[in-house]
Amino acid sequence: MIYPKFKHLEMHSTMKKNVLVISASPRKGGNSDVLCDRLIQGAQESDNSVEKIFIRNKEIKYCIACEACQRNNGVCAIHDDMAEILDKMTKADVIVMASPVYYYSMNGQLKTLIDRTVARIKDLSGKEFYFILTAADNKIAEMRGTVEGFHGFTRCLDNAKEKGIIYGVGAWGKGEILDNPAMKQAYDMGRAI
Repeated sequence: MIYPKFKHLEMHSTMKKNVLVISASPRKGGNSDVLCDRLIQGAQESDNSVEKIFIRNKEIKYCIACEACQRNNGVCAIHDDMAEILDKMTKADVIVMASPVYYYSMNGQLKTLIDRTVARIKDLSGKEFYFILTAADNKIAEMRGTVEGFHGFTRCLDNAKEKGIIYGVGAWGKGEILDNPAMKQAYDMGRAI
């Protein structure tokens, strides 16, 4: 299910967009990562510029609430890969965030990244956001805690536009998403960006 439903999935903007896909899957080729790739395929076929960041391969430390970024024009006191990721996020028109559902919430890797956006939160205003969730549970209603986590993030941004959510439910083992309706939904969502 795509939420909110797209009115015209078959139509897409003629304006090329800069799309950044952030995959928080701990497994290369894991279920949420596979859905990222499927969305990317659709987005590229609609002539968008797309880059994927696989955050498992990045060093992202926890925010330590030192507030140095607030005193230093958004420059964080922590020296890791987050500065590069934040630069890419600020340049993107569209940000896609994908996470497996752990204990009915997003995984720690993605939450750590979100916490670190505080350094340049004003630079993330006006972005379009899409979310991809994968879970062993079959019930979309049980994903509301995870979705609320994403809503909490976008509510802190000026003029953020939540455009859609892919629910890849009923997928536990690696590759179980391949026969899931979410595969087509991710492709269609990518085409509609």
